[in-house]
Amino acid sequence: MTLNCSVSRSGFLEALNSLQNIANKRVTLAILSNILIKTTNNSLILIATDLEIGMRVEVPAEIHDQGILTLPSKKIFEIIRESGSDTIDMREVENSWVVISAGLSTYNLAGMPSDDFPKFPKFNDNNFISFQAGIFTDIIDKVIYSISNEEENMYTLTSALFETEKRDEKSFIKMISSDGHRLSIMEKDVATDIDLLDIQPLTLIPKKGVQELKKFCDTRDTIEISFEKEQLIIKDNDSIMVIRLKEGEFPKYNSIVNSVLLENPIQIERIPFLESLKRINLFTEDLFHTIQIEIDNGKMILSSNNVDLGNAKDIQDVKYEGDPLILGFNCRYFIEALQVMECDTVDAYINSNNSPCLMKSDDDEGFLSVIMPMQL
Repeated sequence: MTLNCSVSRSGFLEALNSLQNIANKRVTLAILSNILIKTTNNSLILIATDLEIGMRVEVPAEIHDQGILTLPSKKIFEIIRESGSDTIDMREVENSWVVISAGLSTYNLAGMPSDDFPKFPKFNDNNFISFQAGIFTDIIDKVIYSISNEEENMYTLTSALFETEKRDEKSFIKMISSDGHRLSIMEKDVATDIDLLDIQPLTLIPKKGVQELKKFCDTRDTIEISFEKEQLIIKDNDSIMVIRLKEGEFPKYNSIVNSVLLENPIQIERIPFLESLKRINLFTEDLFHTIQIEIDNGKMILSSNNVDLGNAKDIQDVKYEGDPLILGFNCRYFIEALQVMECDTVDAYINSNNSPCLMKSDDDEGFLSVIMPMQL
């Protein structure tokens, strides 16, 4: 049997768009650059995978003949995106070629047989818990910037740690990220029985999985989630995404946080501080973005120096009652942390000239950032 169907352009395009980041990354197997398309009685099932993340989307369609094949992800997306017709007709012909008709336009696209396409991961259908999607969006926004990139030697730092906790008769979900030079933590109170989540002692979600989880949540009001030993499953009525979890060690983040005494906070106006950092960053060296921060007598002096370009200095008013401080930090780390905060005033805790800086605010409930110092 050969695939033959008609499908709404808008629904088809939305489904294809949701699969692009998964199917269009650099892959060693050519088949992984394709999307599997198969029919049911009244819908198309689209599947993409890179062997780390798999996603399955169902699109209502009028099925004339049942079939299954794979098509190049990028090219089928471009064809449907640029087509001017409300309805797309697809008909498989010999050797996995597909004729696509969209209004007055006709395309012949070479596909591949489905035989070598990986099987979609199996999972237990009985352990799902419903969450507001915005909860995960908020958490991810606060920590994703400090997940290390793929070239990191300690590969577990390319993941975010996911935890649950019950405290004061409330349930919290928490995500933690670190690239070895900074630490971000975000937790949210959830009105859900988190005991039903089968969380392992160390649950690590890879960075790409975190990105795709956020994308999944951005367009939905509610999602259902289940954790299994080796994978995280997210779904709604039409879509299912499976993310393979990583194994390994993660920094003992509580000991890092507890090493900073919450005494004598430096109270800084967030927006002026952020704008000052952006100005000072113009004269930092490209690789380490090193700046000096000097705090004394209600003033914070930020300075940077570039041997080829020159130097810069900026002064901000602060509230601080502790000993004078002179420290070195990566300017970009401060900028990225301040950009995800929403408060007017930041409380920064720095215990000595060699101490990390812990930033938080009562207005950014559940969030804190720790930035390690640099040698000047």
